[in-house]
Order: sequence, then structure tokens, then C-alpha cells
Amino acid sequence: MTMTKLSVNGQPREVDAAGDTPLLWVLREDLGLPGTKYGCGVGLCGACTVHVDGEAVRSCQLPLSELGERKVTTIEALSPEGGPLHPVQAAWVSEQVPQCGYCQPGMIMAVAALLKTTPRPSEQQIRDQVSNICRCGTYPRLVGAIAKAASAG
Repeated sequence: MTMTKLSVNGQPREVDAAGDTPLLWVLREDLGLPGTKYGCGVGLCGACTVHVDGEAVRSCQLPLSELGERKVTTIEALSPEGGPLHPVQAAWVSEQVPQCGYCQPGMIMAVAALLKTTPRPSEQQIRDQVSNICRCGTYPRLVGAIAKAASAG
């Protein structure tokens, strides 16, 4: 184990973890941030999506040793505590996107990253760039929510 310094949700943090520990487990187990979910463990489903320097990253596939000085943002910090919801979160509520909700934190993080780089994505861009899996099949509501969030941003 090695003490590693991280920047998570705008705060400097230190963890005592092996370099090959996936960021997902550091966030959930060491830092107590349970919003990032474990889904498949191989980077396919996207339930574990977080932002690393503003880009959507599958945290189950990013070893702590590869993080370096990059800044991590989780669903817990997407909108300020007690403040307004992020436009993507507000659109999710308005369009009633979640069914079971398990995949939604990762999905929201993926969409928030997409809208930063592509403020008005086409439906094809959404399909190409948001590869997260929703086992409940809420994709039609998801596309509507993304359009609503894009128009609000």
C-alpha cells in the first residue's frame, strides 16, 4: 500500500491503496462516495462513469497509479449541495428517465461530459458518444432528457 494524493470533487484527498486498485473502489470504499456504481467491472456498462479532467471515464478500469494529478469529479459534486440541480439532473427528473436508477449516476456523468464538448448533440452523436447500458431500457426518455438539458444549457 502507498499513500496517494488525489483531487476528488475539488478537495485534496489522500488514500492508502495499492497502485493497481481501480479508482471505482477508492471512491466507494476509501472515500465513502457511493454514487459511483459497480456494474460489470470491465468498462462496458458505464455505471462507474466519473469525470477525470472533465472527460467521462469508466472508473472500474482506471488504476489509481494512472490517475496522477488529474482531477476527479463524481456524481456527488455535479451540482452544489443544497444548490440547483445540474441541467442534466433536472432534465432527468423532468423527463422521468430512471426506472430502477442503478445506472443513472454513470449515465448522467457521461451525458454531462458530452454536453460540455457538444452542447447541441444530434441523436446520432448521443448514440455514438453515450455508450452506457441501461438494463431497464429507458433510452427513449434519455434522448428526450438530453435534448431538454442541451436547450437549458
